Amino acid sequence: MLCAIYKSPKKDNTYLYINNKDDFSPVPETLLKTFGTPQFVMVLKLDERHKLAQADIEKVKAELKDKGYYLQVPPPVPNLLEQYKADKSASSQG
Repeated sequence: MLCAIYKSPKKDNTYLYINNKDDFSPVPETLLKTFGTPQFVMVLKLDERHKLAQADIEKVKAELKDKGYYLQVPPPVPNLLEQYKADKSASSQG
């Protein structure tokens, strides 16, 4: 299974995987507007890989098959203040 990967010029670490290079027809118009003009990164053979750096390869394959595209977004930035409060609360109870 081949897919083409594009990065977003508007959103850092956001990538769009599609089945056919330069064929964005399966991607909703609203998503493309938010994503910005896709910038081509590479074509990737998913069948020859066991994992991807930032995405679950089985989920990517499934969404490419079902929807025709996969959107990879960066993980949420942790709220360090809330994490600190939780850690402090847990250590004071122990």
